[in-house]
Amino acid sequence: MGHYINTENNIQIYAEDIGEGQPVIFLHGWPLNHGMFEYQMNELPKHGFRFIGIDLRGYGKSNRPFNGYDYDTMADDLHEVIQKLDLKDAVLAGFSMGGPIALRYMSRYKSERISKLLLLSPAAPIFTKRDDYPFGMEKEEVDTLIDQLKTDRPHAIATFGEKFFEKKPSKEFQQWFLSMAVSSSSYGTIHSAIALRDEDLRNELSGIAAPTKILHGKKDQICPYDFSLQLADQLPNAKLVPFEESGHGVFHDEPEKYNKQILEFLQSSSLE
Repeated sequence: MGHYINTENNIQIYAEDIGEGQPVIFLHGWPLNHGMFEYQMNELPKHGFRFIGIDLRGYGKSNRPFNGYDYDTMADDLHEVIQKLDLKDAVLAGFSMGGPIALRYMSRYKSERISKLLLLSPAAPIFTKRDDYPFGMEKEEVDTLIDQLKTDRPHAIATFGEKFFEKKPSKEFQQWFLSMAVSSSSYGTIHSAIALRDEDLRNELSGIAAPTKILHGKKDQICPYDFSLQLADQLPNAKLVPFEESGHGVFHDEPEKYNKQILEFLQSSSLE
């Protein structure tokens, strides 16, 4: 079943809702939608969990306002979905860009209604390099990508996607993945890239105490594995699980281990 949640700013956010049990809320990466979690959507309800896949504003079936693609606004949208669906004791899972949005929610709302945090190849604590942060893309590289999005968005996204997987997907998988990406709003895609370029979560991490599991591919060319080393060091209650043979798209490169690690975390009362 699907829900359209009206926010206070009259934006409709779509949430796919499948199964029963403890809710697991999935936030997708840039520039995709909740459909990227198909292989978790198929699996989690069989094990007694309620899959909730949210389309962030500008993506999938959600409304597409021109503005509001900063992490604060995205976290506020998420808060309204959680409140209006009355979700409790939920696990919040964020992939890539969904990772920093999940972290911002946790710092902004003090873990309200969330009992565990799952970070999947997260684009955090920062996506781009700084003088005191030598990891990720140069800001100028993101600027170039933004310029390309303005002139030939399908080609820019397809080229970006070539770095996504370590294990080469089938032609059909690539077409499916690209179709998700190009179906997103053009301005939402651009404005989210600006947020990825500029946002910084380092000062928020020490206050996020929820049990956190981080899954990250060691061969990730989009969000370097170093990101998660930083997170594991700075989050008070985090465990990092490396995927030796995976790039950014761990869910495709090592799917069995990926789902096994997710389910173990959901079923366990600790990080061990």
